[in-house]
Amino acid sequence: MNQRKYEIASTWNGQVLRDPSKRARLSLKVDDSSQCLILEIDAFLYNDPGPPPVEAGRSCPGLWDYEVVEAFFLGSNEQYLEVEVCPHGQHLVLLLRGVRKCFKDQLPLELTCNTVNDRWHGLAKIPLSYLPPGVSKFNAYAIHGSGPDRQYESLYPVPQQAFEQPDFHRLEYFQDIDVQSLVPSWPSTNLFATNGQ
Repeated sequence: MNQRKYEIASTWNGQVLRDPSKRARLSLKVDDSSQCLILEIDAFLYNDPGPPPVEAGRSCPGLWDYEVVEAFFLGSNEQYLEVEVCPHGQHLVLLLRGVRKCFKDQLPLELTCNTVNDRWHGLAKIPLSYLPPGVSKFNAYAIHGSGPDRQYESLYPVPQQAFEQPDFHRLEYFQDIDVQSLVPSWPSTNLFATNGQ
């Protein structure tokens, strides 16, 4: 089974994360039987901030304000999928057409999360129908901490000193991903074609 592995090794603006043991790791592979893209996460558990006020296993609006790992899949015409996963089991799935132009959110997601010592592990089953047409770019982020200690980490960061604030919707800094080699056959329906219905 084809698999892609990634390690988030820098801040949002390109400063190297010095402690490799605290870096978030992600992997992607396809489960043919369920027609899902499997996103696996292995990350250090900061538990800061604590859990959001939503039951585990449910969608949580504003999840980006908590400890979270995010994966973005960019297709043609600035159409993209954003998947957010929290170590406490909450998630948020958004479909966007254009930068920050969400047309569908809080989509269901099969997700399991568990904690082992100071690390958390997540496994999300993303239906292939959630992926935008022509998906060819990818980026991933890890966010944790509160107030002035809030940390934003990026797989593919923006250049140092190019921007003053983190913005994970800078699509021009996403990098290539060969999804075609992961996905042997695409589903006949796609939520971008059906306006998320």
